[in-house]
Amino acid sequence: MVRNTHGVVEFAPLYIHSFNLFQPHKLLDAEKFNITYSDPAQLISTADKLRYYRYKKALRQIDVADYAGIDRSTYNSYENDERDLYPLEFMQKITQILDVKIEDILDDYNMFLYHGQGRKIKELRKSMKLTQYEFGKLHGVNRRTIERWENEKVQIFKSTWEKLFR
Repeated sequence: MVRNTHGVVEFAPLYIHSFNLFQPHKLLDAEKFNITYSDPAQLISTADKLRYYRYKKALRQIDVADYAGIDRSTYNSYENDERDLYPLEFMQKITQILDVKIEDILDDYNMFLYHGQGRKIKELRKSMKLTQYEFGKLHGVNRRTIERWENEKVQIFKSTWEKLFR
């Protein structure tokens, strides 16, 4: 900015500020969501918890996705209940940017996987005093699958987990 006062040219320094005008991307959606759910304890699904904490940090989906090293469409599926399994390596990065503990985000099924499905399945089977074969036969699963679950070679499907642990 330039100003001429009594024959003297004065210059005012120009400051350039860089900031995002508003976040999250759909501000009205964020406001509605946060009015509906003022306390994260009200939320059950991982998708809703992700959305809640992202809105609280005033982040866009692309911000979180970039930080976690995933595509925005993948992160979008995390927030839209389009999946049962939330990969732990990405969830750990996401919880870092949201500044929350992973236990505050994951649902019961994903916490089961996070805390070691193999040990929990083996504990259940042994508490029933069954071999892998007997346990599998009881639940319509072959012995090899039970062995692979217990050795954490394969993750148990959510529907099967619900039948065994709910």
